[in-house]
Amino acid sequence: MQCFSFIKTMMILFNLLIFLCGVALLAVGIWVSIDGPSFLKIFGPLSSSAMQFVNVGYFLIAAGAVVFALGFLGCYGAQSESKCALMMFFFILLLIFIAEVAAAVVALVYTSMADHFLTLLVVPAIKKDYGSQKDFTQVWDSTMKGLKCCGFTNYTDFEGSPYFKKNNTFPPFCCNDITNTANETCTEEKAKNQVVQGCFDQLLYGIKTNALTVGGVAAGIGGLELAAMIVSMYLYCNLQ
Repeated sequence: MQCFSFIKTMMILFNLLIFLCGVALLAVGIWVSIDGPSFLKIFGPLSSSAMQFVNVGYFLIAAGAVVFALGFLGCYGAQSESKCALMMFFFILLLIFIAEVAAAVVALVYTSMADHFLTLLVVPAIKKDYGSQKDFTQVWDSTMKGLKCCGFTNYTDFEGSPYFKKNNTFPPFCCNDITNTANETCTEEKAKNQVVQGCFDQLLYGIKTNALTVGGVAAGIGGLELAAMIVSMYLYCNLQ
């Protein structure tokens, strides 16, 4: 009985924390959706760039709603000893866990397919908007500067872009290796000679380099989810 009471208390506290995180995500998401300019002033121009690709407000609202519901069900189910709430909590966590495992398998098996798909999607966008759309250009400049990369695949992604048509050169990042960070006129000849990697390859390299850390974090999250499912089932099975 003491074990049951202890696990019940831990379940309530754990899910209360999840519930509060959900409330925070919902609040930020609603704030971003309603008062975007204030959000941009606080977090700077990069937030504007991110919002061009993904509507941060709606994403945070959706994520917050799921976390909110999960925390509420777990907390309410343990506190009121409701079998229905505990079972719903278990199934939501199970669905999230299965989705995460499926995403990991797809990421491992279909990396080359993702490369091809993203190339068809991203490269035309670069050719169309880089140099003409300020936010889009700023995102790519920040990405290329941070990862020391050039374009999605290589410098040829910028051929025919508004930037190339206006300057008849490639972005300086395409002619900068690790030891040369000064801005320079980046001609096709220089870009060919320096062979700066594309950002997708550089991102994959970074993930592989930090695979142990990424795997550890993923395993930790998966472990917490499994533990929460086991605890919810324990409480469910021991309720009268």
